[in-house]
Amino acid sequence: MHKGKINKVVRDRGFGFIDDTDGRQVFFHQSSLVGVGFDDLRGEEEVEFEVETSPKGPRAINVNIVK
Repeated sequence: MHKGKINKVVRDRGFGFIDDTDGRQVFFHQSSLVGVGFDDLRGEEEVEFEVETSPKGPRAINVNIVK
């Protein structure tokens, strides 16, 4: 599992970006969230996630808020 913080949430488009602890920015889609609603996300929340390769670059899946 990777760790990072929510950097940006684009509510009207249903996606956002996570700053990975490895220094890269990773895209996520609202369908990749587990245990939290997209509208409940706030900036700077710590998250855990897995990364898969997509045609446009790394994409976060199974995104969970760290409590």
